Amino acid sequence: MGSFSIWHWLIVLAIVVLVFGTKKLKNIGSDLGGAVKGFKDGIKEGGAPENTDAAAGQVANQAAADKNTIDVQAKQKS
Repeated sequence: MGSFSIWHWLIVLAIVVLVFGTKKLKNIGSDLGGAVKGFKDGIKEGGAPENTDAAAGQVANQAAADKNTIDVQAKQKS
């Protein structure tokens, strides 16, 4: 009585398919897989050290290249 047999699990599976339908179960599976993949990618990116010196140099080079850019300051309406 402590464990279920294969017939119990097949009946439970049949009921789940009847209630939700195969299309909805497929969508749930793909959403769950995408979430796990995104989580793994986030863990990999979070562990990599960031190179802030290179990023600052790149911004400075981009600013020097865009000499036609005009900086403006927005004023709030009163």
